[in-house]
Amino acid sequence: MSARVLLHVGTPKTGTSHLQDVLFRNRDRLRHHGLLYPADRFDAHFLAALDLMALPWGGLQAEAIGRWDALAEQVRRHPGTSIISHEILATASRSQVGRAMQSLAPDDGAEVHLVLSVRDLVRQIPAEWQENVKHRSTITYEEFLAQLRDPERKGRIATWFWGVQEIPDILDRWGHELPPENIHLVTVPPPGGAPDLLWKRFSSVFGLDGLDLDLEAERANPSLGVPETALVRRINKAVNPVLDPPDYRPLVRELLAHQTLSRRTRTPRLALPPDLHEWARDLGQRWNDEVRRRGYDVVGDLAERGERPGLRGVGQVGADRVTTLQPQQLGRRCIG
Repeated sequence: MSARVLLHVGTPKTGTSHLQDVLFRNRDRLRHHGLLYPADRFDAHFLAALDLMALPWGGLQAEAIGRWDALAEQVRRHPGTSIISHEILATASRSQVGRAMQSLAPDDGAEVHLVLSVRDLVRQIPAEWQENVKHRSTITYEEFLAQLRDPERKGRIATWFWGVQEIPDILDRWGHELPPENIHLVTVPPPGGAPDLLWKRFSSVFGLDGLDLDLEAERANPSLGVPETALVRRINKAVNPVLDPPDYRPLVRELLAHQTLSRRTRTPRLALPPDLHEWARDLGQRWNDEVRRRGYDVVGDLAERGERPGLRGVGQVGADRVTTLQPQQLGRRCIG
């Protein structure tokens, strides 16, 4: 077998947690079929990404030291196909991308394929605000939306969001030295479709078709309803001054948000305000047009990322019980 690297760099909130959970739990089975998922713990690729990009992350960066080089060494030693996956890699700079590529496939080393999973902005924007709240943020939804729409894109919120969500820019940074046929976009289906459709798309890209894998999820990054997110934000305002970052993740994010509040599935879901749908669709349309122009391999349908009215897409949020509250209501009455 020739050496090959499948490098999945995001984006966040596109089924990445489930994918990584399946890959980690089945890594011995994958190895039997010549597929390497190099991980000694479930968050190994997350730590490697922190190391590569020198990102501070609630104290975890100390555990990340040396992780990228160790992962890359395993990939270089493997003669078959290796899989690397973490969504925060989407925001890597060009110099960090260069270091990653050189370490994974130096000189005439492995053939690298880039994989990017993508979802429409109408769903991504509220999901990213919720993720910020689950990472200690106290920003209101109204202010979050205002910062995203600021043309200067200044500040941590806008810099991070567009770094991990602006599809052409991510592809420019990660794929500028790769041929178009080595760049694969996996689109997230709209709500209401077959529940296993996204997995089938991932499976086809990563060469997992026909393998007997355990697909039962043990780890996930579940969404919260509006009142649950409001509660977490209130808690952040109270505990941030007194709770150290290493304690916040297991207590608030994991125990409270993921293991407790996420089980309340009948409360309203957060949505993008209707007056911002056209802006989000137009932006998504421009990105889709650029992807088509470049000739990348698309697994799924770019229209699922959202198109202008008149074209098939997912501009309308299809999940049940989606709230239509305006951001100023979420910033004051609901979130407080």
